[in-house]
Amino acid sequence: MTRNEHAEFKQEVDELLREMVQQFYREVEGADHLFRAKDINLAYYQRHVIEIILRLRMKRWIDALTIHYFTKHNPVLAKKWCAYTEDEMLHDSMFAKDLERVGVSREEIYSTEPMFSTKLLQGYFYYGLEHEGRPLASLSSSYFIENVSLMTQPGWIENVEQVLGAGMAKGQQAHVNHDLEDDHTDFVWDVLMTFVHTDDDRRRVVEHITNVYRLFCAFYTELYHRTVLQQDGAFAVVKALTRP
Repeated sequence: MTRNEHAEFKQEVDELLREMVQQFYREVEGADHLFRAKDINLAYYQRHVIEIILRLRMKRWIDALTIHYFTKHNPVLAKKWCAYTEDEMLHDSMFAKDLERVGVSREEIYSTEPMFSTKLLQGYFYYGLEHEGRPLASLSSSYFIENVSLMTQPGWIENVEQVLGAGMAKGQQAHVNHDLEDDHTDFVWDVLMTFVHTDDDRRRVVEHITNVYRLFCAFYTELYHRTVLQQDGAFAVVKALTRP
């Protein structure tokens, strides 16, 4: 594929992501809790940030496997992904500081069992590496997260700080600022496009992004049911993933 074709594909994917965010707010129960609630459920907020930290921690292992793949197939990309991974490596500490401000210790964070939807996402990455033989699923997810975070996090952080107090999400804001300054979205896209040469490759990227979006919705469904509704979160995940 030519550079122009990649640019056109990027426009298609970015539009798909915008539509996904709109659908997320429209269809997922409690999706706008951090965005619009004026009485934020503290258990919801705490567990949300805990899961972000656990996901960042587990993603480091996936990134290590991605680097291992690149060392065998493309040493230049191995070096670039090493730099990206180094940049992201300790970002969980930014989120941990925000949790300390609401009474959650680091010991509590790292002793927490990840939610079902978090385990499913991690398993999806491993499946891609082991059975597809390349890190296309995790790279597609990285592009999804880099973009969707920029579409959602600023509004969520603003509302959290209005409700819980100024500076209470300072670490999360620093993370957003850092990603913007380093232009992570374009970097991840360029790496992802090294795997896209045919229409079938394009189809696979869209399929992975769609599956990651489903797991994204399942996560927020589980989170809302587990904390706000105090119901079976795992059962809610199954319902979310089987919804037409």
